[in-house]
Amino acid sequence: MFKRVVGAALLFGMAAAAPPANAAGCAMRDIVVERLQSKYAEAMVAGGLQGSNDNKLTMLEVWSSEKTGTFTVIMTNAQGLSCILAAGTDWFQQEAELPPDGIEG
Repeated sequence: MFKRVVGAALLFGMAAAAPPANAAGCAMRDIVVERLQSKYAEAMVAGGLQGSNDNKLTMLEVWSSEKTGTFTVIMTNAQGLSCILAAGTDWFQQEAELPPDGIEG
């Protein structure tokens, strides 16, 4: 449980410190998505909106591939510009462990 909390905190902490729009590794979302799909066989596995309740400014997405084992984290602004926040290999995904019925948790 602790590892998942720390992992999530690191992931969203990286998102909060996103690079500026003119930084290397940024392009229009359709170009980034096409590259992730064609070159790395990645598909979006998670995502969410970042910002306040009234002002959702950016979308964070996690793309990964079971075939290649690669993953990429991108952030897209309201104008459609996506920046790569992180990328790597040996991606794995763990399902949440739910307590059995009848046991107080």
